[in-house]
Amino acid sequence: MLEKINHQLERFMPLITPFSVLLGMLLTHELKNFLFLVPWIFAFMTFSGSLGSNFTHLRNTLSRPVPIFIGLAILHVIMPLWAWAVGHIAFSTDPYTITGLVLAMVIPCGITSSMWVSIYKGNSTLALSIILIDTLLSPIVVPYSLSLFVGESVAIEEWPMVRDLLIMIVIPSIVGMILNHKTKGNIKWTLGKRIAPVSKICMVVVVSINASVAAPYLKHVDKKLVWIGIIVFFIAASGYLVSFLVSILLKYDQETMVSTVFCGGMRNISAGSVIALTYFSPMTAVPVVIGMLFQQILASVYGLVLSRHFGRQSQLQNKESTSA
Repeated sequence: MLEKINHQLERFMPLITPFSVLLGMLLTHELKNFLFLVPWIFAFMTFSGSLGSNFTHLRNTLSRPVPIFIGLAILHVIMPLWAWAVGHIAFSTDPYTITGLVLAMVIPCGITSSMWVSIYKGNSTLALSIILIDTLLSPIVVPYSLSLFVGESVAIEEWPMVRDLLIMIVIPSIVGMILNHKTKGNIKWTLGKRIAPVSKICMVVVVSINASVAAPYLKHVDKKLVWIGIIVFFIAASGYLVSFLVSILLKYDQETMVSTVFCGGMRNISAGSVIALTYFSPMTAVPVVIGMLFQQILASVYGLVLSRHFGRQSQLQNKESTSA
């Protein structure tokens, strides 16, 4: 029964996050008082997602590290620079919105990207390795990237942020990997399957609570909010597009391309919203919360793009083989 529930939740993933944001806006007063629970709920989500990772897969993938380095470069060099540049062009006098745009691009790769990689038959080991390495590096990458890009205009508490990233992401990931290693992967099929749907429900809770705190800035739809939405959508779509174009340029095979596109395009937006609401003004969380509306929808769109791309490739190969 739990497996069926999990499968249904995965099918409706593109709609779950927008629904969660809407729920948070409707139940603002009831949910915002539970903000203190979010880091701990998020730690459980990370633990659940990491039960499929193990040190053996990581070691094997590291023997061919180039796709990992390319994925990390897209995640933490190309896209943060792009978000910073677009933010300064679109919101030159608004440091909080610029910070939110950059934050949405420096947070680690989203765990749900592995689900999309699996659906479109990508290299799951590569995807999990990128997610894991990015997760382990997040206490260093996130605060210091923010300091580099926006530290002059917005005050940043680096060490408390490092501590929270360790609690929410790094420690649960390591615990999940150790359990996977000790049980020789069996825990993924026993405990992992049982708590997978619970983890997705937890995501609804986390997104709803974060949206409830940012709701005062989302309820009044004006020109600026619409403009932020357009820019967030543009930057989020760019992440998938850049990953797709880089994969074509490097002549990746189908599995590697699928993994690169979803890992390069998806971010751990829930973690970003927690950081934004904990260490910055709620105004900073607005671009991050809006990003939740688009990320899963864009993933489904680019899944179709990949399917059509590989479909065309197969047709060309069949024509070439027939003519030969």
